[in-house]
Amino acid sequence: MAESEIILAGEAAMLAFGQKLAGLVRIGDVIALEGGLGAGKTTLARGILEGLGLEEEAPSPSFAIVQPYDIPEVRLPVAHVDLYRLDGAAEAEELALDDYLTDSLLIVEWPDRLGEGAWPDALRFHIDIEPDGARRLTARVPGAWTERWSQI
Repeated sequence: MAESEIILAGEAAMLAFGQKLAGLVRIGDVIALEGGLGAGKTTLARGILEGLGLEEEAPSPSFAIVQPYDIPEVRLPVAHVDLYRLDGAAEAEELALDDYLTDSLLIVEWPDRLGEGAWPDALRFHIDIEPDGARRLTARVPGAWTERWSQI
């Protein structure tokens, strides 16, 4: 798994990066977003959703846990998931998240709630806040993304 770092100067840059990613995603992909509270996970997810055609602002799925989007509001089905409120992997089993992979893109915030082994082929971003407010994205790029990642 290759690793890459990207520095994004602000919210607009994070949204633009998400929109660029949206042009590369496929059904069955998992994009895992890690980082502390306020790091920008939901902002990046919103950029992806905007890039897929969502016209309204995507709500954070913090309370719903799973926020699905379907055609025609997006060009391919998406499940935006926030696992922050889960106490562990057992609670996540009830959500049947892997079922979404047959016909959707899965964007998961707080994937660490399921342990390190969850979705080994996911494109993972760890987001850190720099002292100047910029965001440092450390991407872990699995083999399934190697060719697509070169287009970033």
